[in-house]
Amino acid sequence: MKKFNVNIEIYFGEDSLSKLSEITDKKVFIVTDSFMEKSGVANKISKRLNNCKVSIFSEIVPDPSIEIVTKGVDIILKEKPEVIIAIGGGSAIDAAKAIVDFARKVGNLSNVQFIAIPTTSGTGSEVTSFSVITDNEKGVKYPLVSDDLLPNIAILDAELVKTAPDFITADTGMDVITHGLEAYVSKNATDFSDALAEKALILAFEYLPKAYKNGQDLIAREKMHTASCLAGIAFNQASLGINHSIAHVLGGKFHIPHGRANAILLPYVIDYNADIVSYDTRDFTLSAKKYCHIAKLIGLSANNIRMGVKNLISEIKQMQKTMKLPVTLKAAGVDLDSLKLLKDEIARIAMEDVCTISNPKAPTKEDILRILERVRG
Repeated sequence: MKKFNVNIEIYFGEDSLSKLSEITDKKVFIVTDSFMEKSGVANKISKRLNNCKVSIFSEIVPDPSIEIVTKGVDIILKEKPEVIIAIGGGSAIDAAKAIVDFARKVGNLSNVQFIAIPTTSGTGSEVTSFSVITDNEKGVKYPLVSDDLLPNIAILDAELVKTAPDFITADTGMDVITHGLEAYVSKNATDFSDALAEKALILAFEYLPKAYKNGQDLIAREKMHTASCLAGIAFNQASLGINHSIAHVLGGKFHIPHGRANAILLPYVIDYNADIVSYDTRDFTLSAKKYCHIAKLIGLSANNIRMGVKNLISEIKQMQKTMKLPVTLKAAGVDLDSLKLLKDEIARIAMEDVCTISNPKAPTKEDILRILERVRG
């Protein structure tokens, strides 16, 4: 027996932030980063609240650490807010999810309401039971997985995304595509998750280049916000694969932005999972057939499965080129001598990552090492 459940209220479209005006006479705790506070976004959110006492914790940084989560928990236990609002990209929302979860469990705050407001279109963190926290001492990212991490409400307002720089749009947009594709070929995929992943990918392949080219295009921004959310729901149900397993380690060791690491790996993970070894249609994997179907859905030539997979990979590489994304680890700033020294450890940790379990093809350590060799540059 399988189950599909989306236990989150999602508000989207024009002026969706007006939902906040319903929060009246509450103690509100905002979790965000320093840029969101200095740029006035946090204040903009505060003004939407109705006669609330607001405090702001703005110490979230990319790849949030265990120490930051602990500090946030300590503050919440002292202030005992009734509503917690996460504002920002994946790092801010992931940190807030961990903070809220621990605070609820150790501080008798089970009734606190948790609202997530993304300011990037990428992680889908506002609708997932995943949170990625970094151990800086070990240089490892740990994916936390629990339905207790889910926000109560997600608010998607494209106005908050339109000022994102083009390189952030590119990184986060490729994260959406990776989420959609990994959920689609996951061992745990169902008709329900497939439907969400397909729509997310159709939107992302069409609107990511438009949002990258013109950040003020609110239609493109709104569509990418929707694509990110849909892909998030899809992978929350179906999980992910080794693209994320390897990216988690590369991010922890070399501080590559998560979406960028995913983008570098994606063409080679697709090739690995498709596993096309002959021209005999009886030998084609389910993954290859599903990649080919996505190629057709986004308008690529796919007269046969081999061609469909090849053209999907080519399309992703062309998007990387158009958006000026690095296509190798060397181009992303990774020291290749350090990579050589750490490659066995990277492969081992990736094999142990929770996302590896649902990859459609069970990898060996040697498989991971071969993928690393292909992307090293």
